[in-house]
Amino acid sequence: MSTSTTTTFDLQRLARAIEERDAAGQLELYADDAEVTLVDRETPPGSPRVLHGKGEVRAWIEDVCGRDMTHHVGDQVIGGDRVAFTQACRYPDGAKVLCATVVDLRDGRIARQVAVAAWDG
Repeated sequence: MSTSTTTTFDLQRLARAIEERDAAGQLELYADDAEVTLVDRETPPGSPRVLHGKGEVRAWIEDVCGRDMTHHVGDQVIGGDRVAFTQACRYPDGAKVLCATVVDLRDGRIARQVAVAAWDG
């Protein structure tokens, strides 16, 4: 007889880590082989930035957390092995960024993430 263990994902923990600019707290929630696809003003859909593995994900998260800006996570949805949320960011000069993110989970960790960001100006 086999048993399976379901590991749940703590979306509130991720939201707190994002809002507090806690890079280590965010990184704990990623699988070692996570893949993150980023679409923004510098990397359009035809040429997105794709990060492979926790090392590349770490560099990206640390860069974002190191910026002087605020973050607010909203519109949170979790169902089964998928998560979605928005992230509203604001720089001190008033510039705003809105990011929509969809996440695929595996064993309670982020295995795949797609984030699309729109910037003011």
